[in-house]
Amino acid sequence: MLFQSLDDKKECVAIFLDGHFIKDIPKNLSQTWSYSAFLKGLDIEYANLYCGGKAPDEVCPEHLREEWDKINGRMRAYHRSFVEAKISLNDNCFFDLVPEQFLLQYCDVKNQITKHILKNYEKPENCDFLAELSAFTTEIKHNSLNVDLGYLKPRLSEYKVRQFYKKLNAVAPYIKYDIFGTKTGRLTTRKNSFPILTMDKRYRGILRPNNDWFVELDYNAAELRTMLALLGERQPIEDIHDWNIENVYNNEVDRDEAKKRIFAWLYNPNSKDDLLKQTYDRDSIKEKYWDGEYVNTIYGRKIKSDDYHAVNYIIQSTFSDLLLKQAIKISKLLEGTKTYVAFTVHDSIVLDMAHEDETMISEIYHQFADTEFGPFKTSAKAGKNFGELKELWIKY
Repeated sequence: MLFQSLDDKKECVAIFLDGHFIKDIPKNLSQTWSYSAFLKGLDIEYANLYCGGKAPDEVCPEHLREEWDKINGRMRAYHRSFVEAKISLNDNCFFDLVPEQFLLQYCDVKNQITKHILKNYEKPENCDFLAELSAFTTEIKHNSLNVDLGYLKPRLSEYKVRQFYKKLNAVAPYIKYDIFGTKTGRLTTRKNSFPILTMDKRYRGILRPNNDWFVELDYNAAELRTMLALLGERQPIEDIHDWNIENVYNNEVDRDEAKKRIFAWLYNPNSKDDLLKQTYDRDSIKEKYWDGEYVNTIYGRKIKSDDYHAVNYIIQSTFSDLLLKQAIKISKLLEGTKTYVAFTVHDSIVLDMAHEDETMISEIYHQFADTEFGPFKTSAKAGKNFGELKELWIKY
């Protein structure tokens, strides 16, 4: 049954169905444009996943173009008016702010675009994962961050700090990830999102937990471990750079040199290093996952690539999906508790941890470290703000 959600927040339940608005959720809903939090657990086809996250404007069929442009122009005008009036859509249900007659017209056209996409676009191989990821990032989107701008005040004499301070004053404390922001699947953030992925590490102390403390789980040398996994090699239990010193470089280089050499070599096919090639066989990886035009990952992504970028895309995309799958796994583990996944940054996930859930730390750690490629060495850190985390001595 085709329908449209009128808001994506859990508490703002309303849908357009058969030309009417209802606030009860029928069990036979089946197709809509995109995920909303109150649809969690329902088996629904989402048209935006079929078209790679493109907006309705970009995929609207020509026979609906004039009608959609007109009604979507009105929608943008409403959004501008909310911004000018300083009305927060994080704190209000969208359908309470605009005329019902307009919403009826808007949803009717959006239904037609949705139907067109689902009929004419091929279902992505990784569609089920994308649906889970949409649910995961939507949940993060509606969790307000606890931002303490007072942390920056002692340094406001610095120009860059003042600029960052002004930027945060203009941004709501919510992280809005874009799951289609890169071709490899690595998350980016949308316009007007809190800049969690680009924020300088020196400013991380502005973030404080809503519960009692942050716990960060971080993989050791994740991309190198992903490459070894794709090659079918055993995962070193120790720090991978220390392992490379002994097993690749025969203890003839120090740790800094080992790190520098492998990353200078790994993604540059023109770089030569015979010692690294024996263990990290780039050619084998490329031959297996690149067909000369597209990278095809184990997680169902098909990425157009030239020879130069193929290994980069294979490893980065595979690890990105691996990390996000692990983050979703931990989020499900935490259902029914006060603790939740606050955000994910590069190679790590960060939990907003409640004291009452502290007994789960070991289980969470082991679930995160235990990947489908075997155990990845993982560090765990905790603290009262994101900038001052201290290591927890948990062993796999």
